[in-house]
Parts: sequence; structure tokens; C-alpha cells
Amino acid sequence: MSVFFTSDLHFGHLKVAEDRGFYSADEHDEYVLGSLVDQTQVGDQVWILGDLTVGGRAAEDRALAMLGVALAGRSLHLIPGNHDSCHPMANRNSHNRVRAFYEVFDSVQLFARRRIGAQKVLLSHFPYWGDHTDEDRGVQFRLQDEGEWLLHGHTHNQERGPAWDSSTVWNDGERSKYPNHKQVHVGWDAWGRLAELAELEEIING
Repeated sequence: MSVFFTSDLHFGHLKVAEDRGFYSADEHDEYVLGSLVDQTQVGDQVWILGDLTVGGRAAEDRALAMLGVALAGRSLHLIPGNHDSCHPMANRNSHNRVRAFYEVFDSVQLFARRRIGAQKVLLSHFPYWGDHTDEDRGVQFRLQDEGEWLLHGHTHNQERGPAWDSSTVWNDGERSKYPNHKQVHVGWDAWGRLAELAELEEIING
């Protein structure tokens, strides 16, 4: 069994498709889905760290149906993002939508913890800090940085590994308590495919 991670697939999202160099959302979706199928086998484990679509029930139901058929036989796990209706940031009635996601995913949880190599690693849609907007959004849903490694999505940037080093200084001039910012972006915009467990272990072990 192989283990893979990704986030921010954004099926049916025209703006994201165009940003990624596709002419239409359908072209984008076909490529991404084909990549998921080609890179995995029956029995593999796939973690998606949020944002299957830009939101909306019709788009979600379509994405869930596509994933359920294309990735049948894989063990699928979802860490919802701010665009997924089973996340409370996206939908105050998120509890009513979880059942639809469980028809495709083996687990649905706001964050998770696992080992990668010898390291304890957290999984969340959100990074400890950072966004693709001027200000961090959803801060009340972010995990607190207490020095553990974090796999995340959300930012849509092309950086994979830690984007800041020990020279990082906060806006107020104070150094971070954890200056290495041990977070790894597994999003589609950074990888263009699924990130493999061994690749992430290499980044984490430095």
C-alpha cells in the first residue's frame, strides 16, 4: 500500500482551472482526475486536505461522484477545507452534509495526526500561518504551532517545503518562537500531482 497527500483539487472551478493553464473547468477536471487514477492503485491510501470544489451542493455532489467512481478501491480520507460544506467555516449546518462525504471517504475530520518516519505530523487544510490573501483567513480554525510538523493546503502557492527559515521575523519585529515553521504545502498548485509519503519524509527529515 502506498500513501499519498494532496489538497485544493477545486473540481469545477473555472478561475482555478485558468490559473493552472487550462481552457475550461472540464479540461482541468479531466486532467486532475486522470492524474489521481494514474498515480494510485487499488488499496492505496489518499489524503485530500480540503477544497474539493469552490463550494455549492451541485459542484460537490458532482466531485464526490467522480471521485467515488474513479478512485474506487482506494482508501480515501478528507480533511475538509473552507470551501467544503462539511466544514463549519463554510456551512453553519456542516453536520448535515457529512453523510454525503462519507459515501465516498472512509474518514472526514477537521484535522488528523500520523507519523511520517520518526516524526509526529499533523494534517490540516490550513497552515499555521500564511494565505494567498493579504491577511490570514480562518484563524480560529487553524492549529496552534507548538513545533510539530504540519501538512497543509489552502495557500495555492507553489512552495512545497517550509517557506521561511531561521531569519524569519514577524511584522512586529519579534522572532517566531518556532523559527523554522515546520509546515509542508501538499496542494495541487505546488505539486501538480499527488505528493508521495517518501517525498514528504525526505522534506521533513531535511
